[in-house]
Parts: sequence; structure tokens; C-alpha cells
Amino acid sequence: MKPFGYHRPADVASAVAMAAQVPGARFLAGGTNLVDLLKLGVEAPELLVDVSRLPLGLVEPLPDGGLRIGATVPNSELAAHPLVRLHYPALSQALLSGASGQLRNLATTAGNLLQRTRCPYFQDVTKPCNKRVAGSGCPAREGVHRDLAVLGASAACVATHPSDLAVALAALDAEVRLTGPTGSRCCPLTEFYRLPGDTPALETGLRPDELITAVDLPPPWSGTRSAYRKVRERASFAFATVSVAAVVVVREGRVARVALALGAVAAKPWRATAAERAMLGQPATEEVFRAALDAELAAARPLRDNAFKVPLAREAAVRVLADLTPQQEESE
Repeated sequence: MKPFGYHRPADVASAVAMAAQVPGARFLAGGTNLVDLLKLGVEAPELLVDVSRLPLGLVEPLPDGGLRIGATVPNSELAAHPLVRLHYPALSQALLSGASGQLRNLATTAGNLLQRTRCPYFQDVTKPCNKRVAGSGCPAREGVHRDLAVLGASAACVATHPSDLAVALAALDAEVRLTGPTGSRCCPLTEFYRLPGDTPALETGLRPDELITAVDLPPPWSGTRSAYRKVRERASFAFATVSVAAVVVVREGRVARVALALGAVAAKPWRATAAERAMLGQPATEEVFRAALDAELAAARPLRDNAFKVPLAREAAVRVLADLTPQQEESE
């Protein structure tokens, strides 16, 4: 076992200062992903900075009607929060679809967002992987890639991001609050993640010594309905084959506002902006939804064994949108 240091800071400032002093330090909260990677030898930090006891575990209403979610709020607590269930049901549904009850009790908001890909080549240190060792190759392209990316991939990497929470937050226009030695900043979640390009090891815009302190949600749109649906091979404790988060407002039978995100199809939650543009102002019908998804998925570049994800993502998204629409029209 590789020795490592352990530090439990008293506050956020101490946490980021300590991380800044040790290159490759990692923040530890629930540890549901990081500890696994330590055991596999994928991660080997010199220092673990334990942030689980910092005062970042609250869910608080914001003055503008939005919601602030602390970085260490457990997934189970967030899923059950009354304000989340009332105003952001897609978020609650996404959280409850992930992992198991025991893991949701331990996993945190920030840790969920920062979990690493489940690509088998990334998790196996005996295999080459450009995420672990730059320039070593991506054997997944010709090997086992059934569950990997069909959008936004590159010659260097076809991994997917495994988070359910992140997909819902992408559709909800969440912002990530970050604190580092030089101060704090906010970043839209849709811009927080990076596509692999030639540098697949760079997965987010998070600087090495920055800590996620919270996630902010804007106020829900008037008359909005939202939902999250996860297609997977088992009914529980399975990562998505495809997932969909949708937020919709329909007025007089037409799509007045819409936000749509797809999961398990790319290295980040995939905000379906082309589909959104195609739906906006159009009749809220399955024909319109399907044509909009076709426009979005025209950019897909599946590999040998994962082409089925393209029609699966289309039909899953159409079903979610169609299920939301009649309820929306009745409420109008």
C-alpha cells in the first residue's frame, strides 16, 4: 500500500491552503468513489484532505427563490428535502435512481459531481488509458465500449461520466460554487465539465487546489414540470445506459420553455441545446420531440457496439417529454 498523509481542516480556508501546498492532494468527503480508486491503484495522492466535517451540509433557500445545496449534503438527504421534491422533482428522482440506499447515505453532492468514469480500461491499471497516462492509448475504441460515449468523444477517449445528479443539475441550469486560495467563483455546471479532446485527463474546470463548496439552483420557471428517467440493465444499483432529465413549460399546447440533458452518452452531462431550439415554440407533440432529438443526435458518432444508444436516447427523451406534456396542459 502506498502511504499518504491525512489532514482534517477546521474550515474551508485551511482546506484549500493545505491542498495548495501538496501537489496532487485530494479532498475526501463520503469517499464512495475515491476510496475505490485508491484500492484499485488508479488514485495515489500524497495527501487526503478530509472536508466531511466542514460546515457545508445545509440546503438553504436563496433570496431570489432558488436553492443552495452544500457540498457535503448526503444524496439521500437531498433527495428527501421538501423543497427539492416540490420544486425540482427531476433532481430528487435522479438521486434516488443512483447506487443504493447505503451509498446514498454517505455520498455527497460535490463527490457525486466529481466521480470518475467507470470505463473498465480506466479502472484497470494493467491496461493503457489516456486518462491515467497521457499518450498510452484508448483500447476501449476497439475493445469493450458498449456502455461508452456516442457524443463528444475523441480519438483519445470515449469514456462517459457516470453521475445521475449531474444530468439533472445540467437541465436545471445549476451553478457550481468554488473556493480556492485566491478567492471564490461560480461556474455554470454545463461549463464545469470538459470534453476529452486531446487531454482526457482534464475532466473539469476545477483547479487542483479548489474546493466545491455548494451548488446553486435558480428559481423554477413558472408552470414548470420536470422529470428524470434512467435506462439501465438492472432495476437498482446500476449505472445508466442512457438517462434523461427534462424541464418543460407548455402553454396553449406549445413548448414555451424547455431544458433537456442526456446522461451516459458523453464524458459530461450532455445539454441537448439543438433539441431545445428545435422544440421551442413548437406544438408539444411526440412528432416534434422526436424530430428535435434527431437533430440533436445527428452529431452522434457511435462505435461498433454502442450504436443502439442513439435510438435509445431519442426514445427515452421523447417518452419523458411526452409524459410531462399532458400533465402540464391540464394544469394550464
